[in-house]
Amino acid sequence: MQDALLALTRYWTERGAMVVQPFNTEVGAGTLNPATVLRVLGPEPWRVAYVEPSVRPDDARYGENPNRLQTHTQFQVVLKPDPGNPQELYLGSLEALGIDIHAHDVRFVEDNWASPALGAWGLGWEVWLDGLEITQFTYFQQAGGQTLDPVSVEITYGVERIMMALQGVAHFKDIAYAPGISYGEAFGQAEYEMSRFYLDDADVETQRRLFEDYAAEARRLLDARLPVPAHVHVLKCSHTFNVLDARGAVSTTERAKAFARMRGLAREVAGLWSQRRAELGHPLGTADLPAALPAPTEFPVVEGTRTLLFEIGTEELPPHEVTRTAAAVRTALAAKLDGTRLGHGEVRTHATPRRIVAIVDSVEPVEPDAERTVRGPRASAAFDADGNPTKAAAGFARGQGVDASALQRIDVDGVEYVGITRTDLGRGALEVLSGLLGELVAELRADKNMRWSDPKLSFTRPVRWLVALLGDTQVPVVASALAAGRETRVHRTAATPVLPVESAEGYLDFLASHGVVADQEVRRARIVAAAAELAESVGGHVEGEDALIDEITNLVEEPNAVLGSFEPRYLDLPAEILTTVMRKHQRYLPVRDAQGTLLPHFVAVANGACDHDTVRAGNEAVLRARYEDASFFWRADLQTPPERMKEGIAKLAFEERLGSVAQRADRIAAVALDLATEVSTVDSSTVDIEVLRRAAALAKFDLGSQMVIELTSLAGTMAREYARRAGEPEAVAQALYDMELPRSGGGAVPATAPGALLALADRFDLLAGLFAVGAKPTGSSDPFGLRRAGAGVVAILRAHPSLRAITVPRGLAAAAERVRAQGIEVSDAVLAEVAEFVLRRYEQQLLDAGHPHEQVSAVLVLGAAPVVADETLAELSTRVGDPDFAALVAALQRVRRIVPAGTEPGYDPAVLTEPAEVSLHQVFDKARAAAGTGLAEFTSAAAVLTGPVNVFFDDILVMAPDPALRAARLGLLAAIRDWAAPVLDWQALGSSLDG
Repeated sequence: MQDALLALTRYWTERGAMVVQPFNTEVGAGTLNPATVLRVLGPEPWRVAYVEPSVRPDDARYGENPNRLQTHTQFQVVLKPDPGNPQELYLGSLEALGIDIHAHDVRFVEDNWASPALGAWGLGWEVWLDGLEITQFTYFQQAGGQTLDPVSVEITYGVERIMMALQGVAHFKDIAYAPGISYGEAFGQAEYEMSRFYLDDADVETQRRLFEDYAAEARRLLDARLPVPAHVHVLKCSHTFNVLDARGAVSTTERAKAFARMRGLAREVAGLWSQRRAELGHPLGTADLPAALPAPTEFPVVEGTRTLLFEIGTEELPPHEVTRTAAAVRTALAAKLDGTRLGHGEVRTHATPRRIVAIVDSVEPVEPDAERTVRGPRASAAFDADGNPTKAAAGFARGQGVDASALQRIDVDGVEYVGITRTDLGRGALEVLSGLLGELVAELRADKNMRWSDPKLSFTRPVRWLVALLGDTQVPVVASALAAGRETRVHRTAATPVLPVESAEGYLDFLASHGVVADQEVRRARIVAAAAELAESVGGHVEGEDALIDEITNLVEEPNAVLGSFEPRYLDLPAEILTTVMRKHQRYLPVRDAQGTLLPHFVAVANGACDHDTVRAGNEAVLRARYEDASFFWRADLQTPPERMKEGIAKLAFEERLGSVAQRADRIAAVALDLATEVSTVDSSTVDIEVLRRAAALAKFDLGSQMVIELTSLAGTMAREYARRAGEPEAVAQALYDMELPRSGGGAVPATAPGALLALADRFDLLAGLFAVGAKPTGSSDPFGLRRAGAGVVAILRAHPSLRAITVPRGLAAAAERVRAQGIEVSDAVLAEVAEFVLRRYEQQLLDAGHPHEQVSAVLVLGAAPVVADETLAELSTRVGDPDFAALVAALQRVRRIVPAGTEPGYDPAVLTEPAEVSLHQVFDKARAAAGTGLAEFTSAAAVLTGPVNVFFDDILVMAPDPALRAARLGLLAAIRDWAAPVLDWQALGSSLDG
């Protein structure tokens, strides 16, 4: 291992990095060394490399866990500014370590980083070596609350992980650290003893006192304008807090206060450091950054129609952005072309993680000329009585550069003006394309955007090259500091990674010949076919993994499927644990037999050519380590009864103002039992109260398990497993599982009424509480998943008609009562806002299902009870084309239109004397008495109103001069209006039911 550290040091120093030493106080990551967290601030260039022992008390395992250490070794590199080719430099460092990047599968997989305590964040990747995360690679965007300019690249190697993979050992203790000395022999004692200290023996009161002393000293040093020693003491605060946390001595309130305190100090350190560097005149100078290029001014002439190729080359995009960006580029390019006169054929886009390829067929060589009329003043104002041009006409002519005698008379909608006809000469294709393609790149945006070394561009990952060809002619395109050429990039491990492109025609075939499958559908089909073939070879299949296959498709440019195996003994773990690890952590396709039982095999999909045996062995080792971790957690959790496990969630913070996860679980339990009383008043057999009561008492207990802390998506799944093994009734175990459903839009909903009530209470609490403290979603930001929670409420209520007594406002009110009990204000306005928020989720579900928007709008008035609205919508859809129903709708719409808003529905029937109004009153009385609930019953009763309403409007002057008569007539109509209003929004239907 020491040779590897020396090799990395040598590699980076040869590339201009300065070597600094590990920091002399505990840090949780190399990022916290001032050589990173302070030096990324400000304009000075900085290129540094260093080893950093990273201390994380919570990862202490007494040296028993093969993959977790309280002190692990990072090798940290900071490149400021971004050199433009950091990934290529990084791959070179792997080769310096002796890694054959041609044989292994080296992948850059999306992983964004944020540290609220540091006011820092960045975008980047985990780097995988045959499925093993070996490096964190980040473009720093902000630190200390400051936006960074220039942007720094941070590369953090996990040295023990790399060495375990290279040396083929399964435990960190077995790493050969130096000749004849293993890692365990050198550091095993320290690992055990420090684990003992962090987990068992650290004196809590001493650590509390140290935290206060370090925080006070940091404050004093900031006041003395000494940022470096202040930073040292903030780090000591952080480490002391981590020791207390590992000892289980930090409450939710203490955690929130400590984080806020450390965050404030860290931001002050950053600000003071920047000030001091500026006062010193930035001793290292300022970083040189690329300048924006001038726009092209010369455009070659082309002949004949040709194909346009435009490729935007990037570093690895997040999988979801591959598909989204391809669609966005296609839409934008088509719109921009349509805004010109340049003739063209179909616009198509294809995408891989490293490129968006736009191809436009049959592009004309030049725009056609176009005549346009420029309108001037009215003819009546353009000439005097003698026919001579007035000042207005002369001024217009002068502005257009023509003589007044050249003005023509133009008729516009019967009004005569003067004007001129101009001929706009068509521009050449290259001139047209040059500008709009440059705009296309400049306007690229994603859900999360970042900056790199370019002065103007911003996108989800750096744009590194552009290819723009019309046929075989290069299109001059400039986007900020980036100029298009005719060279593309293929696999970084290819013999020739940069290749010239001769022509736009046949470009997808050209890429395919160099191992890049640009068409997403083709890539996906290859993955499906290869995975099916490999699974079949061991008697299995990989069906039912569409979402995972979609993700894998956007992780690779050339899929290369590899069959792997794991020891059958791991099948003793619940299948959900095994598949969660495979899918979410490793992006492996699980293999099952014909009965759906998991087999000890998986399919991994490598990117491009590799050595199958090497990649298989690496991925199998990674999965083995993951399953060993899972087995460790499983065994430990089974030693802990659910009640004691639930005690642990009191230490888990939910939200600073809303308290701990335990407080949230208590609120959920109370709300679920409250809602159960609402249901029981209608039908006491709907909910087994004893099952609900017991499940509510255990709600969220599995969040205190080691398994769920490590694999959060298993919440609910592990609750069911642990409850079963603790001897809880199956109905209770199932309710605990159900309360986490649905997990996503369109996902499975709770199967049981107790589970559905807990799930509703969970989501009502989330919505009411977080909206009350101002944590509602904004734009694309929804950190607490409130949109998903709102959609979940709707999905559960729609799936459980027996819970129709629970409306959205009723559920929110129950949740608000418990939130208020914690001293948090929840206003009626907030609850109304949340109810509307949930209603919009329901509306979207209906529209996504293909229901006509008029009908959806009509039933939204019932959306507080989605199952009632569903039933109404179903009935409504059967009446499309029914002339009698359409006539009733028209009559009710006519009533609503004529009655002024705010008109009260009361009236004195004795005032009504005309036959038409007496008839309407009598028919209405009978209809009102006969009507039941629901649209069908209402329609049956109200159908008799259609004729009398129409006769009333034909024969009766509603706005009669006599106030009493006018009031009676309006009151009658208002009564009909208000009687019909709760059934449907009749106005929203318009004329949509006429056929």
